[in-house]
Amino acid sequence: MVRARRLVATAGLLLAVTGCTSLQGTGDKGFVDGNGAVREIAPSQRGDAITLDGKDLDGKPLSLASLRGKPTVLTVWGSWCTACRKDSPYLVAAHRQLGEKANFVGIDSRDPGTAQAKAYNENFHITWPSFYSPGGEALLAFPGILTPNSVPTTVILDADGRPAATISGAVPSALTLVELVQQVVRHG
Repeated sequence: MVRARRLVATAGLLLAVTGCTSLQGTGDKGFVDGNGAVREIAPSQRGDAITLDGKDLDGKPLSLASLRGKPTVLTVWGSWCTACRKDSPYLVAAHRQLGEKANFVGIDSRDPGTAQAKAYNENFHITWPSFYSPGGEALLAFPGILTPNSVPTTVILDADGRPAATISGAVPSALTLVELVQQVVRHG
């Protein structure tokens, strides 16, 4: 009996330490807010370039392939996402600091219409384009990197379009993002 209690207590502690959470408190969107964990991917481990073609919030064509040649910061967001509201000022600040050194693009996931997404971008002064993915299908272009619950997540693609780093959950600071992009620029 004592051993069973210790086992249950240990399992609970492990779940708490590893950040395992339930979907409780996420409304009907079904996402799990990450903890801002940064994962860098060595150039030799990056695999193939990500291919994603779609439409932006205005219905115009948008393609990741057209952004190759320098790193691309891709942010997965939704106007309904509370953590994204904390994340956006850091993304905007990093965008300003990086200037022409990196592209920025978003994936607007699970917004029922573009009006909310456009209002969100205006409110947070977001000027980069976003793929409009009301069903979250665009996330499928990132196997092993993104899941349908990856809101918010930021992926940094290298100049060849391969995932070089991820931040699971809200970006912890503009400095963190800027330094990750600079790392990708320096090391490919």
